Amino acid sequence: MAIRKTRRSRSTNPYDEGYLQGAAQGTNDGRWQGLCEAILQATSTPAQRRPYHILYVASGKGLPYSPIDEGIVAALAELAERTTTMQPTDPVVPVALSERPDLVLVLDGTSFAADNVQLLRMHGIRTALWLTDDPYYMNFTSAYAPLFDYVFTPERNCVSVYQQLGAAQVFNLPLGVHPNSFRPQKTRLESRGDICFIGSAYRNRLELLRAILPALTHRKLHLSGFWWEQLELPASFSGTFEPGKWMEPPETAMNYSAHRISLNIHRPPDEEHNESDLILPAVSPNPRTFEISACGTLQIVDARDDIGSYYVPGEEIVTYRSVEELLGKLDYYLTHEEERQQIAWRALLRTMRDHTYVARVARLLDSVQLG
Repeated sequence: MAIRKTRRSRSTNPYDEGYLQGAAQGTNDGRWQGLCEAILQATSTPAQRRPYHILYVASGKGLPYSPIDEGIVAALAELAERTTTMQPTDPVVPVALSERPDLVLVLDGTSFAADNVQLLRMHGIRTALWLTDDPYYMNFTSAYAPLFDYVFTPERNCVSVYQQLGAAQVFNLPLGVHPNSFRPQKTRLESRGDICFIGSAYRNRLELLRAILPALTHRKLHLSGFWWEQLELPASFSGTFEPGKWMEPPETAMNYSAHRISLNIHRPPDEEHNESDLILPAVSPNPRTFEISACGTLQIVDARDDIGSYYVPGEEIVTYRSVEELLGKLDYYLTHEEERQQIAWRALLRTMRDHTYVARVARLLDSVQLG
């Protein structure tokens, strides 16, 4: 009697299905982590040390400025022969007169007495100011920025303003990324999601989220920051909502890495929390632009004129100009995983090569006339 051959039915055992899904997830995670690590290693090159003594005056304002201080101090440790770090309330002038640094570099400057700047310059010590929040607090910065020999502003449109106020040497220099704080992170599966936004609920951000949330109820979102209590979530909202929460860089980086897309929505020039009678439209990217791109995730950001000077739109970053365009691009990149990852990797490479604090401080030191 002939033996009838039967095709073995495909197993529907939940264990087998879980194994296959886990194997696929592990393969994808390993590829992502491996390429991110390869990029970090490829861009980790020794900095060229300058024969300078830099006296660095920190912001003295705590969070969110202290991580910026940490990034700059770490960069100076690589770039300058000697660095002295002080707080704005420390006896900066006596120390400077005793040590005679090549440059006194002040971050933000709000807490540093204007008389100190004048005394330093009177004794022939060069001074530089690196501003952090232009153009949003110019009622304050316009009063003391022109006192310094050199002014570095993160906003290109502010360069001419400070020049008109009497500052002789003004440069556009954005803040950057400290790779010890912002870099791709290994994340737990349960913490992962589709879309992330971390930041304060300024008016334009509230309006945008109200417009897009109804179309994203099938997506897993993370939304956190000050003042989001004003936002009424759809009943079917899926994800994490943490109004009033402030995150330090390690947790922020973890959330960026855990989400496939991180949104970046710039602050408006006429926001009620601003302190600037001069309502100056900003064209330069905010610090979040570089921080997101350092974490191996795809960034979608509202278009600003200068973004193309730092990242190639469509290749290293994705921009939008309307609610409809944003929703279309969110849907596209959440359904085209390989393309999403390729843009994120290119952004990581560009960031670690060009936009770290080592790169920024090197440019600052090369801009001032020392030695």
